Amino acid sequence: MGVGSRQAFRSAFALLLLAGWLSAAPKLRLSTTAVGPISVAVGSSGPSQEVEAFNAGDGSLNLSVSSSVPWLAASVGPQRTCTTRAGVCLPVQIALQTASLARGMHTGVVTVRDPNAVDAPQTITVTVQVGGGVPDRVDLYVAPNGGADRVTFYTNSSVTAQVTTQSGGPWLLFSLDGAGTFRFPILYRIEGRHLSGMAEGSYEGAVLISNSSFAPDNKRVPVRLHVTSQPIAQVVPARLRFRLAQGAPKAVEFLWVANRGLGTLAVSSVTVSQPSGQNWLSVDSVSGLYRVTAEARGLTPGVYQGAVVVASNAANGPQTVPVELEVVASGPPWAYFGGVVNNATFAAGETLSQGDICAVFGEQFSFEEPQEGKQLPLVQQLGKARVLVNGQPAPLYYASYGQINFQIPYETPPGEALVRVERDGQVGNAVAIQVAERASRILRFAAGGWDYGIVVNQDGSFPIPAALAAQLGVPGRPAREGDALVIYAIGMGRTSPPASTGAAAPSAPLAWVAPQPKVVFGGDTPFATQVTTDPFFAGLTPGFVGLYQINVFVPPGAPKGDAVALRVERDGDVSNIVRIAIE
Repeated sequence: MGVGSRQAFRSAFALLLLAGWLSAAPKLRLSTTAVGPISVAVGSSGPSQEVEAFNAGDGSLNLSVSSSVPWLAASVGPQRTCTTRAGVCLPVQIALQTASLARGMHTGVVTVRDPNAVDAPQTITVTVQVGGGVPDRVDLYVAPNGGADRVTFYTNSSVTAQVTTQSGGPWLLFSLDGAGTFRFPILYRIEGRHLSGMAEGSYEGAVLISNSSFAPDNKRVPVRLHVTSQPIAQVVPARLRFRLAQGAPKAVEFLWVANRGLGTLAVSSVTVSQPSGQNWLSVDSVSGLYRVTAEARGLTPGVYQGAVVVASNAANGPQTVPVELEVVASGPPWAYFGGVVNNATFAAGETLSQGDICAVFGEQFSFEEPQEGKQLPLVQQLGKARVLVNGQPAPLYYASYGQINFQIPYETPPGEALVRVERDGQVGNAVAIQVAERASRILRFAAGGWDYGIVVNQDGSFPIPAALAAQLGVPGRPAREGDALVIYAIGMGRTSPPASTGAAAPSAPLAWVAPQPKVVFGGDTPFATQVTTDPFFAGLTPGFVGLYQINVFVPPGAPKGDAVALRVERDGDVSNIVRIAIE
């Protein structure tokens, strides 16, 4: 047997071993990944909870569990018949040892592991509300222009409520804040509204809650509505949570402070609050946002609590944003279940394509500062990180502690594939993805309440409403009939001539997709106008890796409006819907 024959034999044998391993591997699934909020009386332990784990693959599961907080005690029970599905399950039993917890909301994480299972480990987030979910009192702030304000809370049973106000008319409302009363838990809303004729000042009311199965929730909740022409501050998001390994680089999240009242909001200070002797939390201002930084270096594993305090001239100031940092021991890379997604919709569970641009999310991918793959062809390692698709290194665009952007090799066969992250030779867990020959997705950005497409007019502007363009600070105007548009997309598969994995697309000859897609304007609802047309080019964008473009004229009769639906279709492959403006 010659050298070439032996090499071919070894490659074929390796593929057979991989196929056999894929078919024999167990695959972890959980009946739910979130428990609660569960109401617990102060000074008491909560009711035990149970999540069912089952095997969606071959072989057998061999589970172990751990908890991020001492008040959660998790164990795995003996195999039995499932209660949430057909077949057999392993119950993950969760004891809520909450007697020592202070009143308020507390969250912990149970991690379910199996070193030999695909899509493991996975986590179960457990939330308890000690003392119940119904607040003791509520203060609401509205502008004298018909504004509204609300608070929401969870209960573990349906309740009844009686609403009363002492003045100002029927400004106070109590209602479900979800899709019906059969969910567990149930989300309710207390809302105050400014009514015509209501002058500035404070208005008193109350909500009397009864018939809850959790006795502490049955109480009278005083409500005060503040009608003010002063600014009203709103900080987004309302809480922050970080999870970092020892030795990991700093993690960053951003806060945005908005004014939902009148006048001009002036933020006087943004500071952090953390226990004496701790210095893991900091905040600074960047381009009108507030950058919150958490650092795990020097900390032992555990959960750390802090806060960001925003002081301003707002009627409802200061605002406090709770911040939690969970520090874990350093270990191998961990790709999250469902954490491999395309770079257009970022939706978990969607089929990916050969040559697709994807992101994998998780933890401990890299302990270095974020790096970009700038040279062409793309490198297969950034810092000490690699992504393996069916054991083969993939080209990398970007690598950081919790995210790596990569290209699925064109050579990946359709069907199930396994993705792993490797850091400094340490290979992480396997997560399964579905790969197809094509899975077209139009790139998009969210603005004005819509998903607008990454689409360019022939003059280089974006086909979005002019007012929105001015708000975003970008060139933009609605498209018109006969205009040439360039639609940018990913996941359109192989081309002719074929593109090489990780390499920039050629400009001569152009790399066309075959067959060519159709471009559909409108038609997103049963009675909406729909016009379908052929592009004059669809293929890879020259000089880029994995980026496609569809060049098309806006056809006669295309629907008009600020948010016209747009999609591409080809042989049963239907893209996501994005919006453009057409006048």
